Amino acid sequence: MLPCRSYLFQGKPCISQQDNAKLHNAPITPAWLHCTRVLVLNWPGNHANIVTIDHVTPLHEACLSGHVACVRALISVGANVNAATIDGATPLFNCCASGSVGCLELLLQNGAHVYAHHTHFPSALHEASKRGNSQCVDSLLSHGADPDHQLPHMGSPLYVSCVHRHTACSKVLLARGACVNVGRGEDSPLHAAVRQGSADQVSLLLNYGADINLRDGNNQRPVDLAHPVPLCFSLVSPRSLCQLCRLQIRKVVGQNRLKLLPLLPLPSILTHYLEQIQYENDWPTCSTILK
Repeated sequence: MLPCRSYLFQGKPCISQQDNAKLHNAPITPAWLHCTRVLVLNWPGNHANIVTIDHVTPLHEACLSGHVACVRALISVGANVNAATIDGATPLFNCCASGSVGCLELLLQNGAHVYAHHTHFPSALHEASKRGNSQCVDSLLSHGADPDHQLPHMGSPLYVSCVHRHTACSKVLLARGACVNVGRGEDSPLHAAVRQGSADQVSLLLNYGADINLRDGNNQRPVDLAHPVPLCFSLVSPRSLCQLCRLQIRKVVGQNRLKLLPLLPLPSILTHYLEQIQYENDWPTCSTILK
């Protein structure tokens, strides 16, 4: 390493070129962190933010590979945590694509924005929901991401998670107050879940009060799209009083205060009931809960 380093310094290579930059080409290995520090710290000027022709920075690459130590090193020398590529992808977006919660938390601690600056560009929350990275979804929501943020071509994060059959992401979004009926245009998350034949998603959405009478752009209700008998049965079965009470209480509490439910002086079983940690069929009766 030392002879190589010496030759690099003597040669005085240009590392600020716009494409094929050395920081981008450094192999992603345990030695990558050391190479990054050498290249960034030993030449004058700030090269942590050099970009390719597509405006990809070293931080983008480190986040996409899930290298927490590299991300930390780049941030320490001034890497822009909100840099965007020509496609609007930020380092935070790349963390959600790779599922690296460690890199994501590090970016958020250093000022990364959880929202997209342009409505037509994908958001980190949409990407996490699409990929099924529920921990990233939870972390983004904890830092203020809007669970109902809609994109014209993708819809809401909940709609995206239903399209891609990621029930765990849907559960996190709904528990954090995402509107169960906000989808893409007239197409609701329930329409998407039924179309995908995902019984778990349908059950979850109905448990959070999804409207079974909404019609999509083809004037069809979710039940009109359902083929398997269990799905049809779920869609036409009336909700229990226990479920209706829970939905009404959560509505009164409001989206922004749902995270404070555990702070209420209530028995744990009642708190879990309000948080909807378990599905409807896991609860014996309302009388059992309120004993």
